[in-house]
Amino acid sequence: MLLAIDIGNTNITLALAQDGVLQPARRLTTAPLATADELELELAGMIGLDGLRLAQVDAIAVASVVPALTATIEEIATRREIALLVASAGTVPLAIRIDRPGEVGADRIVNALAAARLYGTPAVIVDFGTATTVDCIGPDGAYVGGAIAPGLELGLEALAARTAKLPRIELRTPDHAIGRDTVTAMQAGTVFGYQALASGLLARVRDELAEMAGCSPEAVHTILTGGLASAPWAHGVEGVDAIDPDLTLEGLTILYAEVAGGDPIARVPR
Repeated sequence: MLLAIDIGNTNITLALAQDGVLQPARRLTTAPLATADELELELAGMIGLDGLRLAQVDAIAVASVVPALTATIEEIATRREIALLVASAGTVPLAIRIDRPGEVGADRIVNALAAARLYGTPAVIVDFGTATTVDCIGPDGAYVGGAIAPGLELGLEALAARTAKLPRIELRTPDHAIGRDTVTAMQAGTVFGYQALASGLLARVRDELAEMAGCSPEAVHTILTGGLASAPWAHGVEGVDAIDPDLTLEGLTILYAEVAGGDPIARVPR
């Protein structure tokens, strides 16, 4: 049994994979200063929700953008005697053709691997998380770069924190772009504005990747993922072929299968 863990700046997402079948994902808040004892207890609790125990886990595959928690996972794996694979530019079987490969987030590389294996190339992945990342895979399966923008919720938090009279609001799609009060005006600016940002950035990146690959933009596979990808407003992003919120966890399952000889993923992508 493989435990796939995606450690992000806001949330830790995890899922068990048995015989290549990925189970439903669980999510907990990222606590960068958590001790090994605290994180182990949290992981055991999440696994316990499915009636299983941490002792049943044979291996862990992790993608982390929080170095302190990467070290904590390593400590847990060592004392539990669980095999551990940490995703990085050096462990993911993917050519990385950018100036500084070591600077690419592990989750972005794992997403690229999953997209290439599950959806084909060339491809663009848009990951809606704390930051919104756009990542490109060339026709030969190599990671060739991308873009990073502030995440939608990060923008909302900054708006509420840095202004005297703007409140924290519920994130939902309003009926009209012209708001009739402060809340609907903020919802319109945030949701419609972010849809336009994501759609415009995706279109430009897809055009550049298509030119690089010598194909039409329509031939570039486009996938949305991340914690906010399943939100209703995400369906308004233009030019998307698939929405797959668990792409990183799928990628970790694929990574472990290809590098350590685990079971190939059997889950059908959305």
